[in-house]
Amino acid sequence: MTTPAIPLSVAPMMDWTDRHCRYFHRLLSRSTLLYTEMVTTGAVLHGDRERLLGFDAAEHPVALQLGGSDPADLAACARIAEEWGYDEVNLNVGCPSDRVQSGRFGACLMAEPDLVARLVGAMREAVSIPVTVKSRIAIDEMEEWPTLDQFIRTVSAAGCSHFIVHARKAWLKGLSPKENRDIPPLRYDLVHRLKAEYPQLTIAINGGIRTLDEAEEHLGKVDSVMIGRAAYETPYLLADADRRLMGGEPGPDRHAVIEAMLPYIEARMALGTPLSSITRHMLGLFQGLPGARAYRRHIAENAHRPGAGPEVLDRAAALVRCRGAEDAGLDSEAA
Repeated sequence: MTTPAIPLSVAPMMDWTDRHCRYFHRLLSRSTLLYTEMVTTGAVLHGDRERLLGFDAAEHPVALQLGGSDPADLAACARIAEEWGYDEVNLNVGCPSDRVQSGRFGACLMAEPDLVARLVGAMREAVSIPVTVKSRIAIDEMEEWPTLDQFIRTVSAAGCSHFIVHARKAWLKGLSPKENRDIPPLRYDLVHRLKAEYPQLTIAINGGIRTLDEAEEHLGKVDSVMIGRAAYETPYLLADADRRLMGGEPGPDRHAVIEAMLPYIEARMALGTPLSSITRHMLGLFQGLPGARAYRRHIAENAHRPGAGPEVLDRAAALVRCRGAEDAGLDSEAA
């Protein structure tokens, strides 16, 4: 089925986009599509599903990203995703880590478009929610445009109509996962070309996009933009995404976001979640403002302490208020 093109999404990021991060991001933007961390099929089928898949209803629209290469397993996991209430299930064909390669999934699947087509076909037969694919433009020595073109042509023939393309080649040998996020050159032009040559498909672009200005520029050439590290490191950029990209209302101010997080923190802590597991995602909220460093320091020094509760976050936010009343040009306290 064709996926409605939500103009902005936050990328799936390991160790970052867990349920607490997504709840926080949802307070900033009502409409941005949020993705889970990648979860392997083995973990879904045999692991603690509440821990791996549980999410708050406020997170909608939210998508589950899966890693795997067995059609039956991916079909079963897609059904579970639909049962749990996810709005979309996404297949990872872009992660270059050694662990992923050893399991024959992630970016190495770029070399096997026929297999990816079978995987997508099995998932689509199993569910009624959208099945999407996130890929690179190519891997290793493979030529970029011919690889991407063949991959999209083959997988779309299996019924996939929505692709998120990280506009970098992945080098499976010689570069670490971190280096693969920075070193291979960005080829936005190839993703733009993809949309021009396959106008019937929904094409989202990912990789190195750090501002809403940049997102707006891409939206003239593709259907959607996926932002990764910028949304995590400077999350308040999401607060203006609804207004600028989706015709909605602006998000709340930073202190209102803090206030809205407090009941969530209380509820999750009552279930045994450590305070620091939630507040670690909020360290960038005041990035660039006077007092941001004091805010981060207070959380870092106190959130892990025995007995620490929501008051740690409240106090940290108060430090920003205090700094804001002083000289806003103090470089020593800027982020």
